[in-house]
Amino acid sequence: MAQSNAARAATAAKNIWNTTELKDKIVFTLVCLVIYRVGSHITVPGVDVIALTDFFANQGKGGLLGLYDLFVGGGLSRATVFALGIMPYISASIFMQIAGAVLPQVEKMNKEEEGRKRLNQYSRYLTVGLAIIQAWGFALFTESLPGAVSNPGLLFKVQMVLFLTTGAVVVMWLGEQITDRGVGNGASLIIFFSIVERFWPGIFATFRFVSTGATNVLKLLLLGALMIAVVAGVIAITVAARRVPIQIPQRTMARGRMRDGAKSFIPLRINSAGVMPIIFAQSVIVVPGAIAQFTGNRWPWARDVADIFRPGSPAYFLSSAVLIVFFTYFYTAIIFNPVDLAENLKKQGGFIPGVKPGTKTAEYIEELMDRITLPGAIFLTFIALLPVFIADQINVPFRFGGTSLLIVVGVALDTLQNMNQHLLLRKYDGFMKKGPRGAGRRGGTSPVGGY
Repeated sequence: MAQSNAARAATAAKNIWNTTELKDKIVFTLVCLVIYRVGSHITVPGVDVIALTDFFANQGKGGLLGLYDLFVGGGLSRATVFALGIMPYISASIFMQIAGAVLPQVEKMNKEEEGRKRLNQYSRYLTVGLAIIQAWGFALFTESLPGAVSNPGLLFKVQMVLFLTTGAVVVMWLGEQITDRGVGNGASLIIFFSIVERFWPGIFATFRFVSTGATNVLKLLLLGALMIAVVAGVIAITVAARRVPIQIPQRTMARGRMRDGAKSFIPLRINSAGVMPIIFAQSVIVVPGAIAQFTGNRWPWARDVADIFRPGSPAYFLSSAVLIVFFTYFYTAIIFNPVDLAENLKKQGGFIPGVKPGTKTAEYIEELMDRITLPGAIFLTFIALLPVFIADQINVPFRFGGTSLLIVVGVALDTLQNMNQHLLLRKYDGFMKKGPRGAGRRGGTSPVGGY
């Protein structure tokens, strides 16, 4: 069976280069990603990179800046022209997505072609505004580090804002080009390669820990086995879905009579919210540490609160678990609208067996989503907190799981499915025998790997 799957994958990989359109898309995507990675190593003038990287190495890990630096591939800790990465565009897109769930005017625009174009343009304007604010804040932060800036002042701040805002706009443009002319979601792939690039230094550092005796081979083997199990669990939960059976009657062409339609289903994913609950929870939990960091010794109580919620403490684990569960339900409610789903199903003449169309169908789907969201929230909590626990127990510098693992697995699966669909459309065998079980499930798309 394994040999058959390997042969199928090898044949599909060979067919990629026989499909000119798909090959061009892959090459174009790789060129854009190479441009992005080159720009991620060009430093903004006037910044001492050594002083900045020392701060991130000693104090930035686990904080808000450390989380941001993860998504931009270390560009923030090196003060590169692409230091802000794709994050301003991600933030703007999430804001517009939430606005669509809250404001009726935005929701109405999102259902129309011209309205969606206008909303995309608004997202671009908002991206520029957020980039300016974040660049100014990063300039102030950099000036606060001793020896990090050679000539602090207004000119340095303006220069930093100009470079970082321009870099954010270029990264946004690259992401949109990949989405339009490449393979997969451009923003997702940019984050994917930013995260993957940082895996290798951590792996090499782990082997150095073994050579110096800081950890032993047995712990390293245990870590490897645990990583394989966690990755398998992430893949299983990412594609897991509850299939709700539906029927859509078909009308005969001769007499106009109704007959039994083909049976289908609505896939409701267990992990509908994807990685967003972890990002939201981590953004909240690091607030006490960020306040203590920027206030210094002026507010002693802020340092005490930050120590209570430091990573690895009981308060950190408990508060993180509660926040992840809360944001899982919150974000699922935003991206998934059972009322719209029930109305679309009713317009097509479809129904769920045993459930009345319309309001009853919406209530049934909402109740079902509430039940299946709980195991998804528990899974996210486990994945988010496992790296902190493992790093403390095994004493390794390489943290796996959590936000990075979910993004990497999700983007890899989405890209693979995208390539698989290209092959199937041209009557080639794809990578998989069956299509993705959860395809088309979400009520909206997110830039982070379709999360």
